[in-house]
Amino acid sequence: MGSVLLNILFAIHIIGCLGVILLILLHSGRGGGISGLFSGMVDTFDGSGIVEKNLDRLTIIAGLLFAVTTIVLFILL
Repeated sequence: MGSVLLNILFAIHIIGCLGVILLILLHSGRGGGISGLFSGMVDTFDGSGIVEKNLDRLTIIAGLLFAVTTIVLFILL
């Protein structure tokens, strides 16, 4: 039973790792980045697009998922 749960935790960890990598690469750099392709001309009051704000939220969630699974795996192994 413990081996199955550990394998599930490893799978969640790998999904979190790939998610963090993908979401960070989607963030805009100095030149607008890939995220500028999706947002179009829709901006909020502070100048950042709605898609950019959602991308920030998803990146934080993926980062937290990665951090929590890393700590749990460290404790269990």
